[in-house]
Amino acid sequence: MVNRLKVLLIAAATAAACGRPAPPPATVRLIDHFDAKRVEGSPAQVATTMRRTEWRFDAPPPPPPPGPNPSPAPFPATRGWEAGPGVSGLALRDGRLVGQTTSEYPILHVERTTGLDNADQLQAVEVRMRASKGTNLYVVTRATPTVDLEVELAQLQSLPWVITTPIVAGDEVQTYTITPPAPVSGSRIRHVLVRPTDVAGASFAIESLRLVFRREHLASVPSGVSWQGLRDIFRETLVMRSPETVRFDVAVPARPVLHVVLGTPEDEPVTFRVAVRQDGKDDVPVLTRTVTTPYRWEPRVVDLAAFAGRSVTLSLSTASPKPGTIAFWGAPAVRQRTDPKTGGPPQTVILVQLDTLRKDHLDVYGYERQTAPTLKRLAEEGVLFQHAITQTGWTKAATTSIMTSLYPTTHGVHQIPDRLPASGTTIAEVFRDAGYATASFSSVAFTGQFTNLHQGFEEVHESESTAGRAGPRGAKTAREYVDRLVDWLEDHRDVPSFVYLHFFDPHSPYEPNRPYDTMWADPKGRDEYVRQLEHLKKFIKDAFMASRGMATREELLAGGVDPDAFLRFSKDWYDGSIRGMDTEIGRLVERLEDLGLRDRSLLAFYADHGEEFHEHGNMWHGRTVYGEMMRVPLILWGPGHVPKGLTVEEPVQLIDVTPTLLEASGLPVPKEAQGQSLRPLFSPGGAQGVAANGGWKRRPLVSEKQPFGTTEFPSAAQSYAIVEGNWKLIHNVVRPPEKPEFELYDFYKDEHDQKDLAAQNPEVVARLGKLLEGWKRMATQAQLESDTEATQGMTAEQLERLRSLGYVK
Repeated sequence: MVNRLKVLLIAAATAAACGRPAPPPATVRLIDHFDAKRVEGSPAQVATTMRRTEWRFDAPPPPPPPGPNPSPAPFPATRGWEAGPGVSGLALRDGRLVGQTTSEYPILHVERTTGLDNADQLQAVEVRMRASKGTNLYVVTRATPTVDLEVELAQLQSLPWVITTPIVAGDEVQTYTITPPAPVSGSRIRHVLVRPTDVAGASFAIESLRLVFRREHLASVPSGVSWQGLRDIFRETLVMRSPETVRFDVAVPARPVLHVVLGTPEDEPVTFRVAVRQDGKDDVPVLTRTVTTPYRWEPRVVDLAAFAGRSVTLSLSTASPKPGTIAFWGAPAVRQRTDPKTGGPPQTVILVQLDTLRKDHLDVYGYERQTAPTLKRLAEEGVLFQHAITQTGWTKAATTSIMTSLYPTTHGVHQIPDRLPASGTTIAEVFRDAGYATASFSSVAFTGQFTNLHQGFEEVHESESTAGRAGPRGAKTAREYVDRLVDWLEDHRDVPSFVYLHFFDPHSPYEPNRPYDTMWADPKGRDEYVRQLEHLKKFIKDAFMASRGMATREELLAGGVDPDAFLRFSKDWYDGSIRGMDTEIGRLVERLEDLGLRDRSLLAFYADHGEEFHEHGNMWHGRTVYGEMMRVPLILWGPGHVPKGLTVEEPVQLIDVTPTLLEASGLPVPKEAQGQSLRPLFSPGGAQGVAANGGWKRRPLVSEKQPFGTTEFPSAAQSYAIVEGNWKLIHNVVRPPEKPEFELYDFYKDEHDQKDLAAQNPEVVARLGKLLEGWKRMATQAQLESDTEATQGMTAEQLERLRSLGYVK
């Protein structure tokens, strides 16, 4: 985004210097052309009537309710707050909540009893407090009916709370305002937990804690551009307050259409109006729509054919009985419809990420069960890659690599709190700059704005938007997201589009939707399996793994559970989840055909990583660079854009996917990309092509496992894998004492890395070790600029624009 902003500024300056207008663009995003000076009719500042959510300890307790038999005061002496692990002496004293810390992980807790129907987004957490020692303050919210503070403590040591800020230790009270890095709806804040400092032996005193919601925030700032969500569906948004009007001068393209999505976080009705003025004549209304349901986006498509090829003034107006009522214009854009007769690059490009999907559980790769007949058919109609390698074994880091075509060492996203720097260029940004409509359907917080992977997307469906709609245990998103995407494609069927579609279905918990839950699993075994998952929590050492029932063989035996039977049922449900997801993929392809997009589409299907089923003693993922984790499926499908029925044996990497889709679309590949286009492998000669004639450049493949922020193994482990020729070398840089520094495997014969051949081949270990060291130097030298470095020299206005969209914090 930083680079794109610089390009826009340079282009504007160049056009002004040349003194002649540029040709009308195919897409005019009104967000990019907003000028606060052209806002008319702004109301006087209107204070929100929303009740504040605040705990103050310097005010008297609320009085008991009226009546002949008043109940006790609703708050105990500490106003509802309780001391969790690591806190002693909690009390209310001199208008402050005070206490001492007895560990590095002190926890305070309160349960909200009012305001749970508030669907507004949390804007910030404001805390007034002091702590005598320590470096950071942390906050987390929970939506569950109850919380177990001992479990929270156990998980906190491996899963840090991400609403955090540095503190100034001492005797003076400070005010800390923390912006959540990921979206949180008020209706999902049942519990608030605070870690007031991060050292033992400190005293703390909290004067107040306040949850600041968006409506309160927006009432205090001018109208403008920002990133806003309704029910956890977010869009680039023009925020206005009734009765405002804002105007835009627009060069209307040929075959024009206006896409806009309307919404409000207010209870009052809001009337949205769009009008067009040309040649100084009166405004011509083209859209009038009154929205009466809050927290719901309403998409509208407006035909502007009457103004094609003309320079006009477009006005957006809002009106409401209550002055100051907030109105959201989601991603308003004037686009040019494509001409299907002209051919050319694909019009609809979809990146389909199949989370936690093992390659060897797909029948297209030889699995005995027919888990994915749709993917098998699409591979027969497209290109199947036999040896695709992901760059790391967990979603947050792997998705960042895929979207930027950068290794994890270079993009720097390794741990849960990490964010992609704004200096990184995502595939969505390239498509957005080319005028494509861009949308993301994210099934987990790691693939949305929490990681800064909303860069370049006009619209992001965050994972919380699927709550209650994602299967029996909350992990099956394919059905819900295909429902949404087919509607989105209907509105965008005749404009260039790029979509990131993330399906979570193979991920734990494995229980599929019906009827796939009994496709291979015995229905009589369900209750016992669920009982075992709960029972095993007592025997699994790692708190995070325990919460998910991910047991080692030894832990299963210790709990009296048959490991073979437990794994068999796990795989039966896992395979059923794959089959259910595959059916939804088939439904998506059907819709592309119905809309006439089959021959104008290009889709990439891949898994971000695999899953362990005790090949190396564990379940889950993200802990190793072994084959069950790093070998992933990869299929390209696009009739007319990729060959039919081609199988590629050449080993490739997932960082190659972004350059492939961009090149196929005739768009520039970011110069910093570390992958390469796979298209030379489609041509005669394939991998035999040479760099001199633009062919395939054969190079080693590299995967990484970076430390996860704790000192316990395997989270603390750091490993790298390099594949070259027939060999795969693993360098365990940070490892437990029993693990060797180097492991060597036959890449083609030993897909799950079971037989270590390092001792028999020291010369291969030495040679590949040198190759790996050279790669590390390259990847390290290419590391992205931090947000601080990348934004140096920007004006306050430019920096605020990046902040308003959430690209920098």
